[in-house]
Amino acid sequence: MILSSVALPKRHSRVDSQQHPQPRKRWRESPPKSDSSANPEPPQTGEANVTDGSIPARIRTWSRQTLNEMPSWLVSLVAHLAVLLGLALISRSAHQTDRIELQFRQSDDPVADELVEFSIASVAPLDALETSIEEDQVDIEALDSFALIEISDEIFSAVPKLDADLFDPTVSSTSSVAKPENMFEGRRGAMKQKLLRRYGGDQATEDAVSAGLVWLKRQQLRNGSWSLHGPYANGARGENQTSATAMAMLAFMGAGSTHRGGPYQKELLRAARWLVAKQDRQGFLAGSEMGHERMYSQAQATIALCELYAMTGDSWIRPYAQSACDFAVASQSPQGGWRYQPRMDSDTSVTGWFVMGLKSGDAGGLEVDPYIWPKIERYFDSVSQGYTGGYSYMPNLAASPAMTAEGVLCHQYLGRPRTMPGMAQSLDTLVQNHPVKANEADVYYWYYATQALHHYGGPLWNQWNEEMKATLPARQEKRGREHGSWSPTGDAWGGYAGRLYTTCLSIYCLEVYYRHLPLYDHAEVD
Repeated sequence: MILSSVALPKRHSRVDSQQHPQPRKRWRESPPKSDSSANPEPPQTGEANVTDGSIPARIRTWSRQTLNEMPSWLVSLVAHLAVLLGLALISRSAHQTDRIELQFRQSDDPVADELVEFSIASVAPLDALETSIEEDQVDIEALDSFALIEISDEIFSAVPKLDADLFDPTVSSTSSVAKPENMFEGRRGAMKQKLLRRYGGDQATEDAVSAGLVWLKRQQLRNGSWSLHGPYANGARGENQTSATAMAMLAFMGAGSTHRGGPYQKELLRAARWLVAKQDRQGFLAGSEMGHERMYSQAQATIALCELYAMTGDSWIRPYAQSACDFAVASQSPQGGWRYQPRMDSDTSVTGWFVMGLKSGDAGGLEVDPYIWPKIERYFDSVSQGYTGGYSYMPNLAASPAMTAEGVLCHQYLGRPRTMPGMAQSLDTLVQNHPVKANEADVYYWYYATQALHHYGGPLWNQWNEEMKATLPARQEKRGREHGSWSPTGDAWGGYAGRLYTTCLSIYCLEVYYRHLPLYDHAEVD
């Protein structure tokens, strides 16, 4: 190790008795000597006198003899160590020489000591995010470290393949739901185009989806989230960033993008980072939200994470999606559904979102307790009107179009066959009595009815789709700052939930052709 020269305080030179006064005598008086005694010579031998006055001479003699006998390398080593020790301990500036104060402490100074050579092993890159995205391609800030959640190692088991045969020729139009791992396979590539043509989509619906996604991209905040308030016009009455972010993510993913690929890869990665950072140890993602909206937000965020994992198999997403599913299972109420507080009671609206979240998790191979499904079925049976059709918000209440559409969809995902008593009656009532009308907008109802009818298929779907795909693109903003969005004005819930809400649900409706594979008529698609 090479030491650079360091300026140290100068030592005093040997006292010259001819230039400086003699120190006062501290030893015992000696008899007067000749004038030569004015500058007495040091003893010529190494003999040490036993008198007190001979102690300094003895020490000097011993020091000189010891130094003469020490090897030169040892002398050099001791000298270097002494210098290093002195430099390491002196914490005051060089010009303050009146007092030296030694302090032993761990330094908070991030600057390395220039006098000490050391090395630090290179730190491995953050391996929590297993993605092939290049940094210059994504152009985002360095990844923050994620707060770990306490989850058992079992959830890191191998992810099941998601590219199984898309269609089983043995599936008939009256059978139950398709294999859950097939749910999202139609969102990209040739299958997307085939499904778009088969179920009645066209260039106009795709153009409307594209314009809506471009508008959503412009609204993303710097931290990766979205807001229900703005920066757009006609925001919601209250803020709920968890819900806004989850809904925007679902719109991008419905068109085939993920945080690992697609035209909105960057936006989804930033959104996913923001969302998982909000999750607590119980799997709850909506802790910052208020009141009745919290469980809605939790369910929507669960869908977003589970879909993202099911589409990619990314092991970074898995523990967060699994924890969200675990929270959903643990918070199920005795009635079989969910509502505003965990394990308290149930309503059809909140329960529908949780059913989709858990089904998405199941589709991705996450662990979902199978005992929850019979309880959910019992809940929907309790709000169903049976053979006459119709579903209510809670048991013993009157049926409504929105709750009927949501109830039918959930029963479809729960495995009820297409011939289930009341399904055809419910859907026929929706199409004939509550069709899509521009002057009676209700995108919440349209969102659920569009999905349920798409899965059911046949003439009822064709009739509904013709009205839906004409009305929604016509309602879309065609110019100005909000080009590509849907105004909440005139919508049943738009005044409360705002522009981002109406835009996202409108996009979901227009993505329906490929967003989820149909549950009953797979053989026809093939």
